[in-house]
Amino acid sequence: MTGIVVIGAGQAGASCVAKLRSLGFEGKITLIGEEPVPPYQRPPLSKKYLLGEMELERLFLRPESYYGENGIDLHLSETVTAIDRADKCVVAGGQTIPYDHLVLTTGSVPRRLPGSIGGELTGVYTVRDLKDADTMAPEFTQGRHVLIVGGGYIGLEAAAVAASKGLKVTLVEMSDRILQRVAAKETSDYFRELHQSHGVDIREGIGLETLLGDTRVTGARLSDGSELSVDFVIVGVGITPATSLAELSGVLIDNGIKCDDQGRTSDPSIWAAGDCASFPLGDTRIRLESVPNAIDMAECVAENIMGAGKTYVPQPWFWSDQYDVKLQIAGLNTGYDHIVTRPGDAEGHVSFWYFKGDQLLAVDAMNDARAYMVGKRLIDAGKTADPSAIANPETDLKTLLRA
Repeated sequence: MTGIVVIGAGQAGASCVAKLRSLGFEGKITLIGEEPVPPYQRPPLSKKYLLGEMELERLFLRPESYYGENGIDLHLSETVTAIDRADKCVVAGGQTIPYDHLVLTTGSVPRRLPGSIGGELTGVYTVRDLKDADTMAPEFTQGRHVLIVGGGYIGLEAAAVAASKGLKVTLVEMSDRILQRVAAKETSDYFRELHQSHGVDIREGIGLETLLGDTRVTGARLSDGSELSVDFVIVGVGITPATSLAELSGVLIDNGIKCDDQGRTSDPSIWAAGDCASFPLGDTRIRLESVPNAIDMAECVAENIMGAGKTYVPQPWFWSDQYDVKLQIAGLNTGYDHIVTRPGDAEGHVSFWYFKGDQLLAVDAMNDARAYMVGKRLIDAGKTADPSAIANPETDLKTLLRA
């Protein structure tokens, strides 16, 4: 056997190669990454790492020595420029690497502001990789003014870091409310109040018209005509799946690299996992942007390369840390029609339970680990719960698991 090549040395790529070895695969494994460091955690980049509370080595998923010790050929600072499906090889770093199976774990890329509105000015950042975090870190100096464009989780986490470090923070969200695409109004209201209590100026229903400055950003004009003087800008307006390499090779694309229910693409020798991959779930097709999905799907692909024939069934969960609040999310809230609120056992502790009819779909839990764990177990098991019991603070949530 020629071996297995994995393109993309992020969470999914690292999980795939480790799983292959743990399953007893003895052939050659090559993991190719564009960054100069071994695979690392990305979520802390916009939180603990920016705050200076986590050192670089603690970001690494495994020590760099792990790869050599386990016979994994780790290529860093290399870009794959072509996939030759006919000859089953990839071109990277001036060399041709053959494969029997190819796994695409290319992740995603942040959406950037157009150059026509100042997106290419110095001082305008996205938060996606280690280089982004290292480059912007010196900007976080007390008293400076940062404009954050986008009220999703990345934008809110960056706002929390900036406010915690004593910066003046203005956040603009073009939609009617922050988190509108991903969460219920109740969750939006909770985090709006949290950020405002820390001095963040949140402006909803207001977009960015243009950034001001000659070579470096100095200000911004908003869609309501107001102008701000700013020292730097963080853009958090979403991500797109990194599919360009797959597209060039002729692999089918459908909101990401199109996979079947086992992670196999339109080419039977090529697989995909993580942010870049879309897959069937019930009567629809989805793509999940989360660390748990990257790990679980990549490990499922590894098992299927080894012949398991396993259908990938995600058990979605997510999290976000902002100030002293840990938000934990279980399930997918798509299609919900009402929310049940459960008060927590302390101030600021609360959970919101998403229902479609009588069926529990998802839970947002703020500083309420019990609500999260019970909700997740119910959702993973395909069970539901009595809304009145959930809303009653006297109900022991664990009793819902016995129903």
